[in-house]
This record gives sequence, structure tokens and C-alpha cells, in this order.
Amino acid sequence: MLDVGKWPIFALLPPEDLKLIHQACVYGSSGNEALYVTVNDEVFAIGTNCSGCLGIGDIQNTIEPRKVDALCGKKIVSLSYGTGPHVVIATAEGEVYAWGHNGYSQLGNGTTNQGLAPAQVSTNLLNKKVTQVACGSHHTIALTQDGEVYAWGYNNSGQVGSGSNANQPTPRRVSSCLQNKVAVNIACGQLCSMAVLDNGEAYGWGYNCNGQLGLGNNSNQQTPCRIAALQGVNVVQIVCGYAHTLGLTDEGLVYAWGANSYGQLGTGNKSNQSTPTLINLDKERVLQIATCHSTHTSAAKTQSGQVLMWGYCRGHSIVSPLPTHFTVTDDVFACFATPAVMWHLLTVEADDYLTVAQSLKKEFDSPETSDLKFLVDGKCIHVHKALLKIRCEHFRALLSERDEESIQIQQFSYLVYRAFLEYLYTDSINLAPEDAIGLLDLATFYREPRLKRLCQETIKRGISEENAISLLSAAVKYEARDLEEFCFKFCVNHMTAVTQTQAFAEMDYDLLKNFISKASRYGAFKN
Repeated sequence: MLDVGKWPIFALLPPEDLKLIHQACVYGSSGNEALYVTVNDEVFAIGTNCSGCLGIGDIQNTIEPRKVDALCGKKIVSLSYGTGPHVVIATAEGEVYAWGHNGYSQLGNGTTNQGLAPAQVSTNLLNKKVTQVACGSHHTIALTQDGEVYAWGYNNSGQVGSGSNANQPTPRRVSSCLQNKVAVNIACGQLCSMAVLDNGEAYGWGYNCNGQLGLGNNSNQQTPCRIAALQGVNVVQIVCGYAHTLGLTDEGLVYAWGANSYGQLGTGNKSNQSTPTLINLDKERVLQIATCHSTHTSAAKTQSGQVLMWGYCRGHSIVSPLPTHFTVTDDVFACFATPAVMWHLLTVEADDYLTVAQSLKKEFDSPETSDLKFLVDGKCIHVHKALLKIRCEHFRALLSERDEESIQIQQFSYLVYRAFLEYLYTDSINLAPEDAIGLLDLATFYREPRLKRLCQETIKRGISEENAISLLSAAVKYEARDLEEFCFKFCVNHMTAVTQTQAFAEMDYDLLKNFISKASRYGAFKN
């Protein structure tokens, strides 16, 4: 399962808000900005708001989510961001909205004025249905349903594909050799643009000093050029890093080209490659490749479910694909990319599937599925014999000898016994500190060392001057050594107040004698 909580910025949100997230994208020079869409199709932004990139109408930082009214209900299908940053989205209706940094007209509105709120990009796109957007550092490209590519913004290296180096203030169709061809996938590096056609051909244009266009040279290109080295290869996906490019074929092969100072090509060395080079993945078929223009990190997911990473990973240069324990490529960027940004718009699919642990928790005290009930203080607790035998030695022995449908319990209270049985289903306890003493008694009687430790930790959280002696007495009685030491030190540190309590006045003689003796050794009675 995807977990947006792995990105540091989402630590600002409470768990109940995280559960409502349907889509999200973390961006910015430090991964300190985020936009997310809830299951109710409401859009919120949070973060440092550089250049107004949160789209909330001002340039104020916010650690509290603020609603982006202009995007609520729009159903975002594609999102990309630049270095400024500027942010561009495409909706299910095919509309394009942009906001943020606009020093090079990368918002496509014909000006260089900063955009503080999402505004529709209309020039030449009003009658087009855009399905994908991609941003370089300060330029933007868009792919339409008809397979046309439009570009605008910064153009110092030809990344807009207009045939010149003049900035493009509004969307302009990238034609040249893409005329009458159908593109199906687009991507942007910092200063370059790439497109994949429906026939599997790949084209690149813009900055090329690191060979990131894959043309076999290091010359910038002002118009799209076909990557001849991929002749006979059917490319289905291209992604761009800061200055490197990855391509995925219909056979699950991965090619890489461009800058390689951090090993981001995965070729086993740090030499740049100006032509596509096949990456050795031990014959594993790859289903997805991932990188983004603000990082030097690369990732891939294989048909077997293995996620690999390489390149710049948390200060390490990994020159060959390295297997990880992740199940999705997104986690590579959350945990190892610098900055920790998302390489695409992340979608968290609704998942009604329950894990084994979740299923067991759900069935605790369920009359419909249980085959045994405990009667405690006149109340029933429904459980499953098989689980109790597996989880507890006491019940394994007890239930092997008895075959009743109900068992009466008199030694412990309903509250305590229910907490114990629930612990066997959930591995956790949910009791107030004062009630955990009874559970500590049970854990000692049933010889459950882990439960005993959990009880001690719970009791510690509830200690006070009034109950410290009572808790110390319970710790001694149930041989909870760690808790005993904790309570003793608490009593010593609050000696005056503790010795004035009723519990201290009624303290067992032997316990009092031992307490005074030990406290004196700690110097508790010195002036």
C-alpha cells in the first residue's frame, strides 16, 4: 500500500486527515510543499509556498492545510512542477491550470507575473483535451488526447521546440518532425523535453550537454530529434531526471542515457552516455521506471514486484540497480531522494482489503464467528479457540483438556480479562494506567512476559504522588522489577509529598522497611 506519511511534510497532518488523501504530490527545492486531493475531491495545499506555488492566493507559509478552492471538484489527472517552483495540472475535462513562479512565462498566460492562484491556460488549448503535463525547471509541455504536444516558457536551450531560443509566453504546438505524428507520453528534464510516439519512437529536444537527448552528441536541439539508437525498439515510457533519461520498452527492458556523475544511469560506472545504454537487470522484466527532474535518483519496479533504486540516494552514489524492500517506486523517493519529492502525481487507491492482523482485530468478541465465550462478571466475551491456542500457552493447555462452549472466570474482573483477550488479537492493550495493575497481575499469573512489559509501560505513564506507593507495592507483589525501580525512583524524587499520602501511612511493614533502607542508601534523608 502507498503511504504518503513517508514524506516528511505529511507528518504535519493528523492520521485521520492522511486517511482521506486520494492523490498527492510533494514538490519544491526542499520537498517542503505539497498539494493533495481528498476522497471528496477537495484540494488542499501545505508548506513553505515559495513563489506562491501552493496556489492559495497569497505567499504565506502554512503548516495547516489550506483549501485551494479553484481546484476543488476538478478531478486532477496529471500534475507536474518546476524548479521555481511553478505547478501545472490537467483535469479530467482536459483543462490546464497553472500557478506559481512565472519569470519565464512558464504559466503560459502571456505574462511574467507570478501566479498566486490556479488560472486556466487557455491560449491554443481551449478546444483541446489535455491528458498529461510535464514541467522542466522553467518550461512546460502538454500532451493532448489527439497526440499533439504543446510547449511554453523558458527556451534558452530550445526546450520549447520552436526552432529558436526565444522564450515562449503562451502554448505553442511542437511541430517540426512531430507534425502528423501521435505522441502518447511526454517528460521533461531540467532544460530538455522528450516525447514517445504511438509507434514506439522516442524524440528529444532542448539542452543536451550531458547527452540527455540520447542523440550520440552533446549539441542542444531547438526542434525534436528522433533517437536513432533506439531504432527497432518499441519505447512505451520515458522519464527524465535532472540531466539523465530512462526509457522503458514493451519487452520490459530499460535504457538509460545522459549525465551519470552519481551513477543515475545504473550502468555500473559514472561515465556519461550520449546514446541509450541497456541496463543489466538480470533478465528481470520491468513494468515501471521512475525519476524526476529535481533529483539524480532512479528507480524501477519489476514484474516480480521487486523495486530497484540507483543514482544519488541519501548521499550515496549507487552505480548499479540495488534491490530494496519497497513495494512501490514512490517509496524510493520518499526515503532516499534529495530532495524528498514525488516523481509523479501519487494516487492512493481505495483498498478494502484487510491484512491478517486487521481481520483478527475485527473478529474479536464477534458472536457470529466465535466458538467459545468467557463469562466474566455476568458478561460474555466471544473468542476463537484456535487463535487462543496459537497465542497463549495457558490456553493451549486448558483448551486441549476441555471442550466447553463457555468458561466461567472468577479470578479477574471483566475489564481486565477482556483487555487480556483483546491483546491476544491485537498485540496491544487499551487500559487506563490504574486498571493496568489488574492486567499486570493476570500477565504474571499466565506467564506472559511481553504483556507484562506493556502493562509496566502503561502504569508508568499514570504514576503520581498519590498513587506512587500503591504502584510500588503492586510492582513488588508481581515481581515487575523494571516498574519497581521506576516507582522507587519516583518516590525518592518526590519524597516529601509521597510520605504525606494515605498510601504511605498504610504501607506494609516489610515494604516500608525495605523502602526506607533503600532510600537511605540513595541519600534521600540527607540534609
